[in-house]
Amino acid sequence: MATSVTSMENPVAAKSGPVSDARPPRAPRPPRPNFRQIHQFPLPVNVHHVPAVIPHNPLSLISVALSYLTFLISPPRQEVYSAYFDKATSSIHVTDERSIKALWQMGFFGKGSLSRSEPSWLAREKKRRGLHDGKTSEEITRLRRTERRELKLERARMEKLAIEERLKAEAAARESGASEPLDQDAQPTTTDNTTNVTATATEKFSLKKAREARALEARQARELAAQNAALGEQTQTEASNGKSVRFSPVVQKKEFLSTSPSALQLPDSAVDNLEADDFPNEEHLQLSNEEAFFLAYSLGALQIYDAPLKSGEAQATSPTTTSALLRQFCNHSFQPARDVSASLQPDDPFMISYTVYHHFRSLGWVIRSGVKFGTDYLLYNRGPVFSHAEFAVIIIPSYSHPYWSETEERKNYTAEKQARSWWWMHCVSRVQAQVLKSLVVCYVEVPPPAASIDDIGALFGQYKVREFLIKRWIPNRTRD
Repeated sequence: MATSVTSMENPVAAKSGPVSDARPPRAPRPPRPNFRQIHQFPLPVNVHHVPAVIPHNPLSLISVALSYLTFLISPPRQEVYSAYFDKATSSIHVTDERSIKALWQMGFFGKGSLSRSEPSWLAREKKRRGLHDGKTSEEITRLRRTERRELKLERARMEKLAIEERLKAEAAARESGASEPLDQDAQPTTTDNTTNVTATATEKFSLKKAREARALEARQARELAAQNAALGEQTQTEASNGKSVRFSPVVQKKEFLSTSPSALQLPDSAVDNLEADDFPNEEHLQLSNEEAFFLAYSLGALQIYDAPLKSGEAQATSPTTTSALLRQFCNHSFQPARDVSASLQPDDPFMISYTVYHHFRSLGWVIRSGVKFGTDYLLYNRGPVFSHAEFAVIIIPSYSHPYWSETEERKNYTAEKQARSWWWMHCVSRVQAQVLKSLVVCYVEVPPPAASIDDIGALFGQYKVREFLIKRWIPNRTRD
């Protein structure tokens, strides 16, 4: 059975011998962290389970009542994290290392200010200075991409060699068939002769190109081997001659490093001194306004201040209230920021974007910014460390309420806010098709202006979200 499977996978190699030598063994991959254990909690909240109620066991009711009484008398401590609002960047900054770790590991909130996603600047800096022996997440990603690129090149080379062997086999079969006498009953016509000549010329051209490519690879390999041999002989000659270069006393006091900064290795004494002192972490966690408001309002796990927090000192001012926070985020959703005295509008960018953010977070999705792919949000099933984003979301406000069509001025205003061109839609759809993501268009039904924003729950309860999944139609892939 094994022989038959091999012959079906590569029939040319089974007939004409092996195409090339066996692939070199892959280097063992470093062990991956246990992400299931690290990110076991989807949100930064503590969930306490009550005992199960068994109908035919009255004692279970007593245990449930005792659990409720225990929670009422001495409620469990809920961790509340602190951050501050930075007006220059219109974002929330978290500087406490414990809070940074908790917010990232429980829900993938924010991004490192000096990193692409996960706050890993401290680990990279320690690795650069020789204080850390393991590989950082960026290095593991780089190695994985390099291995994937080499695998694709190897696959292309194997396919090219297989085509070359197939052309050789077909040419040999044609030559052996041409030497045999033709049957009198099967005389080829003029059209068949012309087709055969054209096919033979095309195959000879492809065979010639394959031979040229193979010869070019062999020549490049020989040149590279000759260069390596020449460099090795030059190094040995210089070592045997014992020649050295003398520098001035001023230059000798300075230390020149020929290696890259990433491969820097410090002496043991320097490493001990650096380990003894506290290595400063210059990176902070940067939260978007939607993430910060979700943590502060929906979960109650974040307190936001107007000034940076000082470690070891109590905060002089009280945290910003939820209503003031909503007004502040709405004003800073414009560029430049809107005046503080301006009244809030139901179609402010923050109101619409937070409605969509809260909607998908309540459904269990992990939401990240989609600016990399030209969209508003990206939806992950469990998180960026587990899989790629499955969906890309774009947000379009919808003004279907009768209030927005009462006057001609409002009609013109809503038409301008909803205007999208087909050119824009095709661009976004084409990008998502290239990165293998499904495009979701979210229409947010904008309510009429509210008189007060004190009741935030009732305010956001007036918004409605409609989802549409758009698939790019490709004629070659959607045939009947």
